[in-house]
Amino acid sequence: MATVTPNFNWPVPTSTDLVKDGATAIEALGDSIDASLVDLKGGTTGQVLSKNSNTDMDFTWVTDPGGDITAVTVTSPITGGGTSGSVAIGYDAKAGTTLGFNAQTGTTYTLVAADASNKLVTTSNASAVTVTVPPNVFAAGEQINLQSIGVGLTSLAQGAGVTITSTGATASAPVLRARYSGCTIVCTASNTFTVFGDIA
Repeated sequence: MATVTPNFNWPVPTSTDLVKDGATAIEALGDSIDASLVDLKGGTTGQVLSKNSNTDMDFTWVTDPGGDITAVTVTSPITGGGTSGSVAIGYDAKAGTTLGFNAQTGTTYTLVAADASNKLVTTSNASAVTVTVPPNVFAAGEQINLQSIGVGLTSLAQGAGVTITSTGATASAPVLRARYSGCTIVCTASNTFTVFGDIA
């Protein structure tokens, strides 16, 4: 009498089967294997087998999605990226250290968020210049570099709700000491700043 395989329950003859019974069992075995592997047929070049359900041996052919990453986007100082094929990524060591410039020639200026992005803000006027540090613009850890390159001295002013500390004669309103003096304005907490450099 035929028995079955342990995993797929395919019928196979036993060692005690008669010849005719064994042949019948072998035929049944072939039919069972054929039925079990029917899902392996078909498909096209580039397709892969995917489970069609939780049922054993239930597969279907699908197009290979090629992963779930469709693009690599980078921002400075990282370079490269792409949307297809091999993607090269590099690092621009100068991008994080090279200063941009924001040249101001008026007698008043209010700092903006971009001034904290590797910028040197310069002031140049024959008269005195006032640079205001505004509220709710900068986050703790951000810093702004400032230099006076004009004849008129440059002083800092607190915007509404802003606190400035420094070693200047007026701690909350330090003045760049002379022409070409510079300072760094560091946001130490929300709307709180400290100023250090060539100030008076």
